Amino acid sequence: MGRTWTDFGPDRGCLTQFNLTIGILAVALFATSARADVLDVMRGELERSHQVLTEQPTPIHYLSYEITEDKTASVNGAFGAVTGWNESETRGLDIDLRVGSPDFDNTRELRSQRGGFPGFRTIVQVPLEDEALRTIIWYHTDRKYKEALERFTMVQSDEQVSVEADDSSGDFSVEKAELATEETLAIEVDRAAWEEKARRFSAPFAASPHVFAANATIWADAETRWFVNTEGSAIKTSNAYYRISISASTRADDGMVLPRTEQFFSLTPDGLPDDETVMATVHQMVSDLEALREAPLVEPYTGPAMLSGRASGVFFHEILGHRLEGHRQKGATEGQTFRKMVGEAVLPETFSVVFDPTINRLGGTDLVGAYRYDNEGVKARRVPVIVDGVLTNFLMGRIPIEGFPKSNGHGRKNTGFAPVARQSNLIVEVSQTKTRDELKAQLLAMAEQEGKPFGLLFDRIQGGFTITGRSLPNAFNVTPTVVYRINLDGSEELVRGVDLIGTPLTAFSRIVAAGDDLEVFNGTCGAESGPVPVSAVSPSILVSQIEVQKKDKSQTRLPILSPPGNPSRAFGVVGGPVSAGALR
Repeated sequence: MGRTWTDFGPDRGCLTQFNLTIGILAVALFATSARADVLDVMRGELERSHQVLTEQPTPIHYLSYEITEDKTASVNGAFGAVTGWNESETRGLDIDLRVGSPDFDNTRELRSQRGGFPGFRTIVQVPLEDEALRTIIWYHTDRKYKEALERFTMVQSDEQVSVEADDSSGDFSVEKAELATEETLAIEVDRAAWEEKARRFSAPFAASPHVFAANATIWADAETRWFVNTEGSAIKTSNAYYRISISASTRADDGMVLPRTEQFFSLTPDGLPDDETVMATVHQMVSDLEALREAPLVEPYTGPAMLSGRASGVFFHEILGHRLEGHRQKGATEGQTFRKMVGEAVLPETFSVVFDPTINRLGGTDLVGAYRYDNEGVKARRVPVIVDGVLTNFLMGRIPIEGFPKSNGHGRKNTGFAPVARQSNLIVEVSQTKTRDELKAQLLAMAEQEGKPFGLLFDRIQGGFTITGRSLPNAFNVTPTVVYRINLDGSEELVRGVDLIGTPLTAFSRIVAAGDDLEVFNGTCGAESGPVPVSAVSPSILVSQIEVQKKDKSQTRLPILSPPGNPSRAFGVVGGPVSAGALR
């Protein structure tokens, strides 16, 4: 699994700032009912299963249960109308069952088959009534044990036919027991107020004849997790997430689709910005979309560039963060970019990078990559990975690698997936910074020295993906939505049509300086253990050389019919030339 994606778009969620207020939220959508204690039910079944399965000819060495309950509510609006209201309440069960020993068990990579580590899990839906938990847990524990036996046989055979592994570390780290419990959080919504906001936030797009898609979504999720394992851990955590997502798209005369997305995340309803702030963002998006239609195309280019704090947050997440996830240093199909570089400089000496899931707010903005315990029962902690430019550590779950035998609380997943090392709150710290004007002046000096007529400024990035494996080029591709050309006279001009591409080690070596600003990008990152909430905090940066390629372009003609309410404004005419496509 060498490919990851990060999406900051409306419904998939990989890094966007979320700061809106939904007003006075009056109604508790989901009340906590009086139920049997879920941890007690899970612990009871765990003890019974452990006692029986340790007495089998092939005994288990570890067993854990995790139940994740999600209670969500959302409203969707488009062009000033409500398009949907959804409420849901689900529970999913995940079982981690291991036979053999921590040094050698059924989860070991099948190297001869290039099959990697165990694949996706099937989501086991759990009834909302606690009384049925025991039966569900019993049945699926039995299934998991039989599957583990079968795979353990495959692993043993694989070791006989494969070459000696580059990394001789074991398959699982033993960790200390953790005990913790929190009150179950409920999300609070006022359906009528939310629907009115969805209408209001999406209405301005209807006034633009060139916007063909526009959506406003207000969403809340209360996630409660119960976790027990045979090491003695018993953990209950509860978190709430709130999001407002505004997205819209237009199309240029040449067919290129031009999207704009803004999102606002918070851990509490009070952390969302007020309606006036949201509406200011919406009107700016309308203006941007109209301007993007007329913006000139940028041809493939290499040269100096600046990235805003939010854009550089995505840059570091995609290009650096995924390559610091511990299991990627071990997989036989992984590129293992940094495996042999511990103690070496990988960034300028003024740059340090830490991952800290224990921080839930920074600079007035909530960080959705915060959590207290990971999905393997390990307590979250601050992990410096790069100190003064030097690589010192990796993000670790409970898959050991040589030199790093223990977890540092970054084993994460979504329901139905196997946990692996994943990012949390990425924070870029810089000891020497410059003002924006100083960065811009340095950018222009480099462009002039190289004979370039301009440099580039990446202001907004929607998402991207990176490939960390060996079978494909070890590269990245991130998707800018707002890019400016900074001409040698200092003027800034909006442009379109580029994707930011490159290879990691080259990109790191080109970072020159950082600004004195800090911006937060919140969102959802998808990789082999499913989508998880993450944050990136970074200043703006100056890169001496980046590469851009042409953005993919649709070949579909502009609409023939005029938008409703604009009968005199047609995009094009059948059999004739495209009419004034720049209608504003």
